[in-house]
Amino acid sequence: MEIAALGVIASLVAGLGTGLGALPVLLPVMPSAKVEGVLLGIGGGIMLAATSFSLIVPGTEAAIALGYSETIAALCIGVGILLGGGLLWLVHNQFPHEHFFKGPEGPDTDNRKRIWLFVAAITLHNFPEGLTVGVGFGAEDLSKALTLALGIALQNMPEGLVVAWSLKSLNYSPLYALGISTLTGLVEPVGGIFGVGIVSIAQAALPWGMAIAAGAMLFVIVDEIIPDISQKSLGQSGTLGLMLGFVIMMCLDIALG
Repeated sequence: MEIAALGVIASLVAGLGTGLGALPVLLPVMPSAKVEGVLLGIGGGIMLAATSFSLIVPGTEAAIALGYSETIAALCIGVGILLGGGLLWLVHNQFPHEHFFKGPEGPDTDNRKRIWLFVAAITLHNFPEGLTVGVGFGAEDLSKALTLALGIALQNMPEGLVVAWSLKSLNYSPLYALGISTLTGLVEPVGGIFGVGIVSIAQAALPWGMAIAAGAMLFVIVDEIIPDISQKSLGQSGTLGLMLGFVIMMCLDIALG
């Protein structure tokens, strides 16, 4: 029970990173597209490293510890990744939502209010992150779980700032933009509850839980973050930001894990 509570609290703290990162929206300045691209790149790199070092690698190790051969462990993780990505793909195609930079996506949205498109986009993007943190704590490896939660929180900060800036550019007030950006993170504890629950029921589900969370994260990175980086950044600045974020999270995982 203590581990489960920690997982939910950690996913909440990680989610609140969006509001913390959005605080500069209160300043009377607007960033350039290049700066937004770099910030998104850093966030995407952190997520990519967290997926690799905090989910796929320990998930494989957990499968081997359960008695799977290395070949079967790799197969299970691979299938889980595809399953996680596939589930999120289905959600994306069944529910209308709006990317802040790519525009509407999903079924016909003519009769939908814009605010519900934003809420749907927030849910689709942040739920897998909370799921990831919850699964990490469900594994009962506190050092890796805390590193993962820290990485997600760091990733959420530039994301929250870009979301708030985007709302501000649509003539919403800075306080409103900050509030909405903060609310985006409150989806993550819900994912955290699911993540902790999945692996708390049976440790045999741990490799699958980590793989599914990794697949969901990969889908978000490829479908949401990388296209936005390409659209908002100029030249290769977004790519360099992604590499920097990857290195930051890799170093955190090695040093703290």
